[in-house]
Amino acid sequence: MASVPNTRPVVAERVLGTLLERLLAGAYSPGVRLPAQRALAAELGVTMTALREALKRLQQMGLIEVRHGNAMWATDWRECGALDVLTHLLVRRDRPDPRVLGDILEARCYMLRELAGLAAARAGTERAARISELAAALAAAPDATTATLTDFAFFTEVARAAENIVFLLILNSIRSVYFERAELFPVVASHEQLAPMYVSLAGAIAAGEVETARGIAWDLACRQRERVGV
Repeated sequence: MASVPNTRPVVAERVLGTLLERLLAGAYSPGVRLPAQRALAAELGVTMTALREALKRLQQMGLIEVRHGNAMWATDWRECGALDVLTHLLVRRDRPDPRVLGDILEARCYMLRELAGLAAARAGTERAARISELAAALAAAPDATTATLTDFAFFTEVARAAENIVFLLILNSIRSVYFERAELFPVVASHEQLAPMYVSLAGAIAAGEVETARGIAWDLACRQRERVGV
């Protein structure tokens, strides 16, 4: 007898997407009580189990607060939301919000600059050598897809050399959307033109030149931002 596929995770994801969109769009204003769980499940045409899985995710993301039994209240996602919210803000529509994308790339410029400075101050010989290898690999990348993968690997290695777990976890958290929607981040377009900057940055990190590394990383990140056009 053929087994019946478990569709619960798919349904829970669909419910999550629906409720998330309502919260981000302001359908449930901060401080407003959401409908009762049974009423919400009936409205969405899903089981209580699927609904509760979605609500648990929303609570973990900081978008709702559950209190007084099963009563649910919307929070202000700008004040309470976790980093996961950023992914949904970016990909919630076919076309990303230019402001959100611009904010992400602006923050990326500052983050990569500080990562480079910390890496130059803290990288050991082995880590610096790995960064140099990746810089050379990007210069030799045969296409944009390979360059995108190498770019992320390069800056992940820089983050490891920086020895700052917060920056590393931020990179980990955006990894999936970065690769799933790579077309939104054409930061390595014409990567051959940018390749010398990766090599120079790797050299500055290996030499322990903190301010030089910060400056190169800033220029590189800003040029990459220009390629996205936001």
